[in-house]
Amino acid sequence: MRMTRREFLSASAAFAAGAGIGTRLRAAPLPREVDVVVIGAGAAGIAAARRIAAANRKVIVIEASGQIGGRCLTDTRTFEAAFDRGARGLYSPDTNPIVKLARSAGLQVYPAPLGQKIRIGRRNARAAETEQFLATLVRAKRAIDDGVRGKTDVACASVLPSDLGVWAGTAEFVLGASATGKDLKNLSAMDQVRAPERNTAIACKQGLGALVAVLGEALPVSLSTPASRVSWAGRDIGVETPAGRINARAIIVTVSSNVLASGNIRFTPDLPKRQLDAAAKLSLGSYDRIALWLPNNPLGLGPNETMIEQSTDGKTALLLANANGSSLCTIDVGGSFGRDLSAQGEGAMIAFATEWLKKLFGSDVAAAVKTSGATRWNAAPYVLGAMSAAEPGGQPSRKILMEPLGAMFFAGEAAHETLWGTVDGAWESGERAADAALRKISAIRDVEPAAPRKKSHSRKRR
Repeated sequence: MRMTRREFLSASAAFAAGAGIGTRLRAAPLPREVDVVVIGAGAAGIAAARRIAAANRKVIVIEASGQIGGRCLTDTRTFEAAFDRGARGLYSPDTNPIVKLARSAGLQVYPAPLGQKIRIGRRNARAAETEQFLATLVRAKRAIDDGVRGKTDVACASVLPSDLGVWAGTAEFVLGASATGKDLKNLSAMDQVRAPERNTAIACKQGLGALVAVLGEALPVSLSTPASRVSWAGRDIGVETPAGRINARAIIVTVSSNVLASGNIRFTPDLPKRQLDAAAKLSLGSYDRIALWLPNNPLGLGPNETMIEQSTDGKTALLLANANGSSLCTIDVGGSFGRDLSAQGEGAMIAFATEWLKKLFGSDVAAAVKTSGATRWNAAPYVLGAMSAAEPGGQPSRKILMEPLGAMFFAGEAAHETLWGTVDGAWESGERAADAALRKISAIRDVEPAAPRKKSHSRKRR
């Protein structure tokens, strides 16, 4: 995925303007020599750097953008409440180290409400209709499970029953665009089957981006410092930046799979075709959030209540109302529809969200909107999308992306075989890459290896 210079500069300006972002803008002095360079200050990069620092090794995190957090980005300026422009949930609260760290830092984390309302036109679905939808969803999931049992990987859409009826479109939205940012025809069934349950979500009142920023506060992070070239073989180990070169003993790369495949960072030697193909097969789905400030609760929904609609054309969304008891309502769009809408610009996105709510709740909603905004992650130059989602046949690429190359190690949500698409997976992969880098420089005695997260056998994304 390549951008022209004009597109890159335009996207950079728009991204910076929209990000008043719950992080402290700062830049650590750029050292000339460290033990480990970490590229990227998202969840994976912060996790890796914390682990290396805990082993008493010299580390520097270089971040191309102006803030810590990566795809965890909390906007505290646009609205009178924290607005998570990217990831907003954690999972497995009993075992998730980020949840424990958040509590230790004095941040408020709480269980996100389970379940969601379903709208059919301007009314809520009746109990029998909801039961019918849930049964359809179970059938669709089971078909995807069965589609890869003892077989090669296939597209999720290719194994769905043909008689899912009026709920087929809604089930496809929930399992595809809303969960992964891709339509089911573009999704690996094996990737879906290997992902653990993601039902028990944990949110942070201050915002997930603010949480990652707090966890990175004590680390040496050089902001607005993009990596231009990475040397990873032999004795010439280091990273070149506009501010100079950093020599290192090991390098951890946490950029997104789309950035890795784009060629925006040069590697010496060139990345092997095996790794480039893996990144391409794990391309990011499209997932964006349109935010509306709706005072006096014109939708009549409870705090943090979610809603979907019975949809037949795929031009639909997921609503989260009254975030943390505020007037902030977000309308999430994904998949091919979301990608096309995002490409039309923020104005078109806000217009869609307003019309969608009018269709479901009445024309008075439009007049109730006081402030609005939207994310456009596909145009964010240092990300180029939302979360990784393997294409059919692409699930083995996750393991390939985890393979070290000389003194270079990869981390991020795309480099996790089961927790892909989550902050949890990014964090765990960062710790895993840090352990590997410490072993490479013979410092492993100072750190315990990251233990893989236990997983359950059922799967639900959001």
